[in-house]
Amino acid sequence: MNAAEGIELELCYGCGASFPKNNGQTHHYIGASPGCWSIFGEVLTREYEDYNYPPIHHLTVDTYAAQHPGKPSKQSIKSVAIHLISLHLMLDHNYEAKQVTKVMSRAAQVSQKFIWLEPPASLGELTILDVYQANTLKEHTDLVHIWAHSVWQAWGPHHQQIRNWIKLQDKNL
Repeated sequence: MNAAEGIELELCYGCGASFPKNNGQTHHYIGASPGCWSIFGEVLTREYEDYNYPPIHHLTVDTYAAQHPGKPSKQSIKSVAIHLISLHLMLDHNYEAKQVTKVMSRAAQVSQKFIWLEPPASLGELTILDVYQANTLKEHTDLVHIWAHSVWQAWGPHHQQIRNWIKLQDKNL
């Protein structure tokens, strides 16, 4: 995947990785280039096709969304907030996907209180491209965990705001 092979590359404006230029579709509020979005779709397909992958799937989706925040809009603000809440609970508190899904649902009920968080200059060292290149389930799982921690740490300046949002949704139950 490089220009030396005669493939034109473009940078993803979300994660900053280089992907083959692709005129395909992307998501309407997740900030990813078409090439990056396509690779994300291939990783999701891998996770859906093999029953061994589901435990890591939630973390893959949350990490990708947090690394591709897009531009300020009602939808992107809600998406980034909820996916960062999820990363916090899974990585810092070892919540299982089912537990996180319940919290995410409650958080969505107070999403009008969420604000735009200015994305950090770097959104982590790894990208979906690293996960895509994994050859085994163990390698895939390990890379998703490393990627998730990297993205979560990149959002460090906003960790207190994310914790406050969790408290907010707890008060509204």
